[in-house]
Amino acid sequence: MPSPNEILTELKKVKYPGFTRDIVSFGIVKDIEVGYSGVTVSLTIQSAKPEVVSRIVEDIKTTVAAMQGVPGVKVDVEQPAPTQPRTAAAAQRSIEGVKHIVAVASGKGGVGKSTVAVNLALAMKALGWRIGLMDADVYGPSVAMMVGTEGKVNLTPERKIIPLERFGIRYVSMAFFVSDEQAVIWRGPMVTKLETEFLFNVEWGELDCLVLDLPPGTGDAQLTITQRVKLDGGVIVTTPQEIALVDVRRGVQMFSEVNVPVLGVVENMSYYVCGKCNKRHEIFSHGGGARLAQTLEVPFLGELPITRELREGGDNAMPLVAVNPAHPVTAAFKAVAAKIIEGLEEDHSG
Repeated sequence: MPSPNEILTELKKVKYPGFTRDIVSFGIVKDIEVGYSGVTVSLTIQSAKPEVVSRIVEDIKTTVAAMQGVPGVKVDVEQPAPTQPRTAAAAQRSIEGVKHIVAVASGKGGVGKSTVAVNLALAMKALGWRIGLMDADVYGPSVAMMVGTEGKVNLTPERKIIPLERFGIRYVSMAFFVSDEQAVIWRGPMVTKLETEFLFNVEWGELDCLVLDLPPGTGDAQLTITQRVKLDGGVIVTTPQEIALVDVRRGVQMFSEVNVPVLGVVENMSYYVCGKCNKRHEIFSHGGGARLAQTLEVPFLGELPITRELREGGDNAMPLVAVNPAHPVTAAFKAVAAKIIEGLEEDHSG
């Protein structure tokens, strides 16, 4: 019969449904008892979703039963009263002076999430909102490259970081503190500390909305933010391909698990308009984002095309929405931004 520590180590292979993080690091495994009749695993699970609980229980039984010398497995589940989630949510901090906080996320990399986050922030600014932008991707910060790194980051007398400002938005990024050639090799706690500094130790001033560009995926970095700061909503970026749409479900579930409303899904790289023939070409298929949003019962915010100007603007720290207000793609971003603002104002008034 394996020991409780050996069983706990094996349980680290069981992922929390929809996340890359395991159930042990989530803190839901409260006790492991080993007896002649078998193993009893006691859990405390915050989620009230029966399908999540059932999946975890079955995965535990399968994993522990496969260990040598285990005659049987029992899983006891304790679920807190319905008032617990509200208590947990109350522990999430707001940021002084910031009216709304919105996270831009993607289930996988390569969908143009940072490009969308930057241009959406600028589109919200163009619609009259005071906007901040936080690059939460410690390992692959790209916001600074897209908006600009000119200028020195200073501190207030209270040792708070003063964000840079360009195109009328304030922004911070890990790229301000490391060179382009320097690799960021940090363990989880260090990443968590930096993200906390960017959230709560930056002199953001008075903002209508702080836009967070999350790292791709649903790992520890994303969970740290969604659990520590009071988010008003999440925006999920995808592309039309089926393989990208599969990951949208994980993003929606991540926000659902921490009680953050999903403001909607944006389909990026949705189509290409030929400059010569002016015809629309759907290179990566089309309409998958809208169909999946309908299936998941979350709003569809709109389609964004592939354009050379959008890519060049990001590469040269001259984002399209800021430098070319008359461009059709700028209009597309403003349409998406208007829907996000509408969703935030409706939620705030309710």
